[in-house]
Amino acid sequence: MSESRPPTIDPVAAARWQQRPQSASAWLHEEVARRMEQRLDWIVRQPQSWLHWEPVRGSLQAQARLAQRYPAASCQLHAEQPQERQRAQRLASGAWWQPRRWRAALRGTPALQPVDLLWANMTLHMAADPEALIRQWHEALAVDGFLMFSCFGPDTLRELRALYMALGWPAPAHEYTDMHDWGDMLVAAGFAEPVMDMERIELTFETPERLLQELRELGRNLHPARLAGLRGRAWRDRLHAALRGLADPAQDGRLKLTFEIIYGHAFRPQPRLAVGAETRFSVEDLRSSLTQNKSRGGGV
Repeated sequence: MSESRPPTIDPVAAARWQQRPQSASAWLHEEVARRMEQRLDWIVRQPQSWLHWEPVRGSLQAQARLAQRYPAASCQLHAEQPQERQRAQRLASGAWWQPRRWRAALRGTPALQPVDLLWANMTLHMAADPEALIRQWHEALAVDGFLMFSCFGPDTLRELRALYMALGWPAPAHEYTDMHDWGDMLVAAGFAEPVMDMERIELTFETPERLLQELRELGRNLHPARLAGLRGRAWRDRLHAALRGLADPAQDGRLKLTFEIIYGHAFRPQPRLAVGAETRFSVEDLRSSLTQNKSRGGGV
């Protein structure tokens, strides 16, 4: 695609966030993972292997649920940060897990094997180059393997965006990509039959302090035009006062924020053999193609 996605994001800030180790999964990420795991009820295919992409940033609780759902499947873990990788490994080797069924997948390690399911919860919207990340997911999947992912959609933080605009401040977050654009990027990366879905989750908070704490757990403002430098107490007090304007009478005066959650699903199809005016195929290519066609059974 010719234009960068997400529409506005600072790659330096995005890299800095990726390099900041996380010790726990955000509550909202855990809730989204729970809802995404329920969507696996619609999937007929039973994967023999799966890859958990960034488990600490996505959902540590999902690790246990997926292990219970697919008890015979082997698992690989991918985490950019060593501290997060170690934490995920410690949890994966707990009593509820059988260590012989998982393989820690180090970043860039050739031992990372193609899998039948790649699970990526709430990471895509923080990537400075999401198209490259989607291609990476495509390469990690075996033929007929499928991808399950979730991320924020453009309606996320609409109340906070309107508040910042009214105050004349830069946006509180970078713009999030629409689910139809994600579908186009999946197809461009080689995925087939993408299915996109979305829902809105409304969270309420008792105080501005609790609201800001939740936002800090979810990520950082990666907008290139965000406020620069540190702000003082006067700015903080003004922000707190403005946030109290988000009080919803229908929610007993609690402060409300909306989050649009996008769910995506697609599979990696068998690669097509290129055909020209004169085309030659090796015996190995033809044998591989015929074998894969015969082995394809069951749908997603």
